Amino acid sequence: MAEIERLLLIAPPLMERTPAFDRAASLAKVKSAALHIVAFDYVEGIASSGLVNETAIAEMREGYLHRHRQWLDEQAKGIHHMGVEVTTEVIWVKRPLEEILTHVRQMKPAMVIKDLQQESWLTRALFTTLDRRLLYECDAPLHLVAKVQHGIPRKIVAAVDPFRVDDQFERLNDRIITMAEQLASQCDAQLDLLYAYDLSYIYALDGGFGYQASVMDELYATEMQAFEQLAERFGVPADRRHMITGNPARVIETFMTDNGVDVVVLGTVHRDVMNKLLGSTTEQLANHLPGSLLTINPRSGE
Repeated sequence: MAEIERLLLIAPPLMERTPAFDRAASLAKVKSAALHIVAFDYVEGIASSGLVNETAIAEMREGYLHRHRQWLDEQAKGIHHMGVEVTTEVIWVKRPLEEILTHVRQMKPAMVIKDLQQESWLTRALFTTLDRRLLYECDAPLHLVAKVQHGIPRKIVAAVDPFRVDDQFERLNDRIITMAEQLASQCDAQLDLLYAYDLSYIYALDGGFGYQASVMDELYATEMQAFEQLAERFGVPADRRHMITGNPARVIETFMTDNGVDVVVLGTVHRDVMNKLLGSTTEQLANHLPGSLLTINPRSGE
C-alpha cells in the first residue's frame, strides 16, 4: 500500500487566514494528501515585556500559544470538512528557519507551502529574509503563495533552461517538468513550457562586445533545437511550447500576467557567466510575481 503524501503548511505568526491556507487545503484535497499546519510564534512584546517574574512571562507566552492553537484548530476543522486529514502545531521560537528545516527533514513532505513575503529593495539589501533562506536550504519542493485567484491552480507553467552546462541542469529540467506535469494532472490544469532565452549570458561570454549576427543566429538555433528536444521528450504539444528572448525574470512575469498563470514551477539555480546558484531570476520573481512559485532545489535528493 502506497504511503500517503504529506504537505507542510508554514502558517504566519499572526492569527490570520492567508492565501496559503486556501492553496494548501485545495492541494491536499486533489492530491489525497495529509496536511500538517505549523505556526512559529514569537511576540516581541511578551518576550521583552520587562517583567522580572519569569513565571508571569511564561504564563503570558503560554496564554498566547493556547489562543493560537485554538484558532489554528478552528481553521483545521474547516479543512477537515473537505475530507482532508489535518494536524496542527504551534511552536514558540524567535528564528524559525532551523525549526522549519528540522520539520522538513523529519516529515519529508511532498511539498512545503508558505505565504510569499514580498519586500522592499531596502529590506532585501539589508537582511537575508526567511523566504530567501528557504529557497537555498529547503530540500522539499517549496510553494511560495503570493496571490490565489483559484484555490486549485488552473494554469501552470514550467520554466526551464535547456542549455546543458552540466548534468545538474539536465536533471533539474526533468524534475521541473515532472513536478509541473504531476501538479497539472492532479489539478486538471493547463500546462505550458517556457524557456526565457537570456541574451545577456551570451554577451557576458564574449566580454560584453557581442557576437556577429550570423553567430547569434546560430546560437539561437542551437538553443531552440535543445528546447524542442526537451519538449518532445516530455510530449509537450507544439502550442504549449514558448521560447521568448529576454531577461528571464521579466519574461516569466510578463508571461504569467498575460496568460493568467497561477503557478510557475522553476529551479533555484539560474545559469550566469559564473554558473552561480540561484542567480537573480527566482529572487526577482519572488518580489514581483503576479502568481505563485513552486521551486525545485537541485541540491536536494531526487
